[in-house]
Amino acid sequence: MPLAGHLIELRKRLVLAAGALVLGMVIAFFITDPILDFVTGPIRQVAEERGKDLVGFTFSSVTAPFDLRMRMAFSIGIFLSAPVWLWQIWAFIMPGLTKKEIRYTVGFVASAVPLFFAGCYVGVLVMPHIIELMAGFTPEGAQNLYNAQDYYDFVFKLMIVIGVSFIIPVFLVALNFAGIMSGRAILKAWRIAILIACLFAALATPAADVVSMLMLAGILIVLYFAAAGLSLLFDKRKHKRQQEFLEEPTV
Repeated sequence: MPLAGHLIELRKRLVLAAGALVLGMVIAFFITDPILDFVTGPIRQVAEERGKDLVGFTFSSVTAPFDLRMRMAFSIGIFLSAPVWLWQIWAFIMPGLTKKEIRYTVGFVASAVPLFFAGCYVGVLVMPHIIELMAGFTPEGAQNLYNAQDYYDFVFKLMIVIGVSFIIPVFLVALNFAGIMSGRAILKAWRIAILIACLFAALATPAADVVSMLMLAGILIVLYFAAAGLSLLFDKRKHKRQQEFLEEPTV
């Protein structure tokens, strides 16, 4: 296909992806109420413990409520339209891939997407505990006034960061597939991996929230060793195929 054909194809894919995103945003705009009610649950819990006069979910400007709903609609719309724009990306690059590369890419996406959403779910589980714990450090008589946009940014970024951390083991397996890292090399770095997992968990969760930190670090460590085990298995199969090829009689 000439360059002009690629550009036309790219424009077509971008238009379809953008259309799906807009549709997802429209749908998401009408379901922001239950989602907002869910993510502000920890604030109501803090309000019951400290008193409603000392805790509040605030908007700092006239347009802030609408701005928050638009930001929520955009982020939720990305998730809702993910099947469409992921397929458009895949459909654009697939013609240039070999059958083997297509098989590997499908396996990568099939592993990465569920792990990412699992990480986001863990972020949702950890988030209320973090907010309630941090509110416990508020001095007596002081107020906890949570700015709506800052609060939503905190929740959203926490989900994204933990979601991305969950797919790092998939990248390790992909590097093993590409021949860049062996399974033995991945496993050999287990001490560094555990240290990084613990440091990441400590940064992603408050220092005083030991339970959430240990839970997150434990999941990341298990995923790392699972990636190392899969890489070792793939290396073993690759070595076996090489041995069989070398032992084949030549004519």
